[in-house]
Amino acid sequence: MSKFDQDVKKLLESIGGSENISAVTHCVTRLRFVLNDPAKANIEEIEALKSVKGTFTQAGQFQVIIGNDVSIFYNELIDVTGIKEASKDDAKQAAKSNMTFIQRLMANLAEIFSPLIPALIIGGLILGFRNIIGDVEMFENGTKTLVEISQFWAGMHHFLWIIGEAIFHFLPVGITWSVSKKMGTTQILGIILGITLVSPQLMNAWDMSGGDIPPYWDFGFTQINMIGYQGQVIPAILAGFALVYLERFFRKISPAAISMIIVPFCALIPAVLLSHTVLGPIGWWIGAGIANVVYAGLTSAFSWLFAGIFGFVYGPLVITGLHHMTNAIDMQLVSEFGGTLLWPMIALSNIAQGSAVLGMIYVNRHNEEEKQISVPACISAYLGVTEPALFGINLKYGFPFLAGMIGSAIASMYSVGTYVLANSIGVGGLPGILSIQTASMLNFAIAMLIAIVVPIVLTVIIAKKKLTK
Repeated sequence: MSKFDQDVKKLLESIGGSENISAVTHCVTRLRFVLNDPAKANIEEIEALKSVKGTFTQAGQFQVIIGNDVSIFYNELIDVTGIKEASKDDAKQAAKSNMTFIQRLMANLAEIFSPLIPALIIGGLILGFRNIIGDVEMFENGTKTLVEISQFWAGMHHFLWIIGEAIFHFLPVGITWSVSKKMGTTQILGIILGITLVSPQLMNAWDMSGGDIPPYWDFGFTQINMIGYQGQVIPAILAGFALVYLERFFRKISPAAISMIIVPFCALIPAVLLSHTVLGPIGWWIGAGIANVVYAGLTSAFSWLFAGIFGFVYGPLVITGLHHMTNAIDMQLVSEFGGTLLWPMIALSNIAQGSAVLGMIYVNRHNEEEKQISVPACISAYLGVTEPALFGINLKYGFPFLAGMIGSAIASMYSVGTYVLANSIGVGGLPGILSIQTASMLNFAIAMLIAIVVPIVLTVIIAKKKLTK
């Protein structure tokens, strides 16, 4: 008998049988099911299994937390059911049938930004490091920076900007490539389209002032301003989708023998023209409008209320998947204002939910079985990935989740109240301080302390009252 033989059979029975499984795959710790009828899954029976650490539903997938042995469990499940193995992409596509329009929209947005996140994180860290060595006067009685006293670090400060510039100035190239990749069209055309939005021939968007007159293309009957879209998010998304749908249209109507010539020519040129005449200006206007509204909310007399609400609801947003939309807003804020007040609150929410788990670790310190879930979940949340903490512990008990939301709200109010700015999105959780602008690091450290202490104290107090009852 194999290790999980009995649990696999019981899980299969409780989930509605193999005929109820549309697709199944797994990640590092979880089985990811796409069920034909999610209502058939008996959650109580499934969570009663010894090898199951918890369940939750997200993005149309019913996910069962197994732990580090998930690959063994998955292989045994495949052997028992005879179901064809599915990739994560296959499961995501199948899961979309269980999503609402808004959920599908957010899932698509998340899939566009997910490949870009590693670059954005390293870009944020590089900007933070450059700020520390170039702006903080730590030497000669606090009168000089490291760059001013060391030629090596001055050269390093200058050198690192080539990476920062590649990431943030040329972000539209990554976005248009990612849109093409996600929609299954020709990726090199997406890259070329992105380059035409940030070409050195164009006036740099970040270098323009109110009185600048940009160069233009003169067609005789009309002129088109040669303005770049460096760092712009929404213009690049609109341009990318214009290219996608143009390519799909011309691929349908073009004879196969000459499609390799017709399709790229007829898709790329109109997409570039539309981007510089219609979509770019409209996207810039929309992006600036969103950024200005968010920025106004975060800097108004009611900024404390805005921050408190955002900090309080970010945890629930993670559950719904709607939190992915904040990536676009963050990048728009960076483009418009040179930093973002939003990202620090996201990092604080990660910390607060991890701290609520830490409170439960203390409460259940004698429960070894619980520690197998809670300790890795706490570490994961402190490093910026909160799903194991949310679904494995905090939502299971309820009150730790609320304690984390309250701690996040208070910490966010302090963060915005002291105008904590991040260079960009970065590593979440405790390492998030590396993405914070130098002048804000002390205040962010205080906000982190709030996000640690408040959820732990609230979780322990509420747990003790429940135990007393």
